Amino acid sequence: MYTSLAVIAGIRDLVLASDVPVVFDHFGGANAALGMDQPGFGDLLDLLRSGKAYVKISAPYRASTHGPDYADVAPYARALIGANADRVVWGSDWPHPNAVRSTGRKATDITPPLQVDDGRLLNQLPVWEPDAAVRKKILVDNPARLYGF
Repeated sequence: MYTSLAVIAGIRDLVLASDVPVVFDHFGGANAALGMDQPGFGDLLDLLRSGKAYVKISAPYRASTHGPDYADVAPYARALIGANADRVVWGSDWPHPNAVRSTGRKATDITPPLQVDDGRLLNQLPVWEPDAAVRKKILVDNPARLYGF
């Protein structure tokens, strides 16, 4: 689900009661500028701890404007991994669609993708999680279990 922390807070109990795994994209819609105590982030951590949800630590440029390494997203990645490393997956968000609304642009307009260095994004994973065994979970084991491959 590509959503916001407010929606995650609103559906928390539904997710906890569900037998269907839910995957929240892009750090659950966290905004690094709002701090770790922003509403809904604790709910996302609780859902991870429960094992009822997954989160993709993907597209940090959606949570931050401090590129290209998005250092302000690192505490969020660490907190999500720390909550339950078995429920975290990494993703690039390739081809990096640009969904930002701008003046004069209609929702139906086709825009070029954002220019993002996927290798540089992947290089942040060891910054967020130094343990190679945990990174293997995030990159290999967790997606294989979640998606059945």
